[in-house]
Amino acid sequence: MDRATKDQEIAELNEKFSQAKAAFLVDFKGMNVEQVTTLRKKLFTLKSEMRVVRNTLAKRALQNHPEQSKALSESLVGTNAVIFTFGDAAASAKQLTEFAKEVEALDVKAGVMDGQALDRDTIKYLATLPPMEVLRAQLLGTFAAPMQKFVSTLAAPATNFVCLLKAYETKQAGN
Repeated sequence: MDRATKDQEIAELNEKFSQAKAAFLVDFKGMNVEQVTTLRKKLFTLKSEMRVVRNTLAKRALQNHPEQSKALSESLVGTNAVIFTFGDAAASAKQLTEFAKEVEALDVKAGVMDGQALDRDTIKYLATLPPMEVLRAQLLGTFAAPMQKFVSTLAAPATNFVCLLKAYETKQAGN
């Protein structure tokens, strides 16, 4: 690899680190081509990208991102790939942990999200979170609950009065 190619690779990695919402470092040694391709396809649907990186180039690209560098530099040993997540980080973490259960050769080493380092356990916990759409729906339901309660409280006297009239009508029809 010549100098110009290395500089271009570093620039591309630098751009991806700056755009990504989260990045996960995985060791894929022992996976065959079919398994890597399957993982890439699954991640692509989640707006994530798997990129095989040379450790030295990744470390040079991380120099412009100190928080991410702190989180990932120690783990840049061996055969690595970086999963750049541009969408929902929890969904990508879930996909990685599920795939790692199926393919034991995949080892999720570390990650970074919003400048915070993520270890294996934190990534597994992140994978248990519901998808972003579900969290938004739950939040919207929480916001809507007081308004629904208020409307039902306002409607209760009228509803009770109608029920009282219906009961009176039924009683009069019976006599």
